[in-house]
Amino acid sequence: MDQSKQEEEYGYDLFPERKTGNKTGKSIAQSLFTFNHKCQVMLQFATETSPYAKLLLSAMKSSGCKVLKERHFSCEDCDGTVSGGFDADSSQIVLCQNNIHQQSHMNRVVTHELIHAFDHCRAHVDWFNNFRHLACSEIRAANLSGDCSFSNEVSRFNFGLKQHHQECVRGRALRSILAVRKISREEAVKIVDEVFHTCFNDHEPFGRIPHGKKDAGFAYRDYENRDRYYANL
Repeated sequence: MDQSKQEEEYGYDLFPERKTGNKTGKSIAQSLFTFNHKCQVMLQFATETSPYAKLLLSAMKSSGCKVLKERHFSCEDCDGTVSGGFDADSSQIVLCQNNIHQQSHMNRVVTHELIHAFDHCRAHVDWFNNFRHLACSEIRAANLSGDCSFSNEVSRFNFGLKQHHQECVRGRALRSILAVRKISREEAVKIVDEVFHTCFNDHEPFGRIPHGKKDAGFAYRDYENRDRYYANL
């Protein structure tokens, strides 16, 4: 596929370092004082301490898709409108080092993109040609990552509406699709509506909607103890 066409149709223009030859190596001395070093440190902390990330990493390993920090994560400079992305072509999670400045933000982005990676691992997702597959994963990522938690919505001055969590998930999934695919808003809304119920109620691998770090911790504990539970049946 023509490079410019790929960038235009699949959102690669939001991640300029994804372009062939644009990514340059840096020495350790240089990286110590850059966004890249800070990104790497926050990524390490997220994968070691966030119950969301730990559960997803464990679930992917159990599914035969072990995630390696050096291979499957890449801290890069991105367009100012995005915080991260999942590059299905390389099975790599992109973390936007110039747009992620707080650990809580890093935790959410890592979780969100790991949900896409988990979906890529467990299902035959046609990311580039089937908009319903893309919409389903975006719904799941918004629903399960903490993107729409009460505290995050309050910080955005969005709260108080009936079924607010569902509307937040719907809205964030819609914005994600429009950011990376050249389709009309009307078509994107229709696609999200068609798959919303099924995908919103798919809570794998959490087994529930984790409405906060404590709840995610319980989900991680239950996941780690699942074999002990089934062995006693």
